[in-house]
Amino acid sequence: MIIYGVALLAICTLAGVIMGDALGMLLGVKSNVGGVGIAMILLICARLYMQKRGGMTKDCEMGVGFWGAMYIPVVVAMAAQQNVVTALHGGPVAVLAAIGSVVICGCTIALISRTHKGEPLPDEPAQVTPLGTPVGGR
Repeated sequence: MIIYGVALLAICTLAGVIMGDALGMLLGVKSNVGGVGIAMILLICARLYMQKRGGMTKDCEMGVGFWGAMYIPVVVAMAAQQNVVTALHGGPVAVLAAIGSVVICGCTIALISRTHKGEPLPDEPAQVTPLGTPVGGR
């Protein structure tokens, strides 16, 4: 069986781990800081870049989408393995990073929900009344 997207996932994972270790060293923490998250962002950026350039076949795109979805259980498993007590004793960086990420995610979700005007997504057909006018008077 050919598994598509594994090479791209491996490159992004290695780059994310290296960057997370470097970030940990910069912050004075003896652990990887955000390596898996950085890898996920790199995977998303690489996928979008390759799609715009036409460098992905449909099979490869589906494989990368699959591995991107598999990242969530991987993150949960890796978080379960981390030694939280050591991270907290290493300094307040872990607590600040957790609080900061929750605040940033909350603000991003609020911004997205306020800027979305309820227009149909490109894949969704517009809802039309029996008279042929769009729902909502548009």
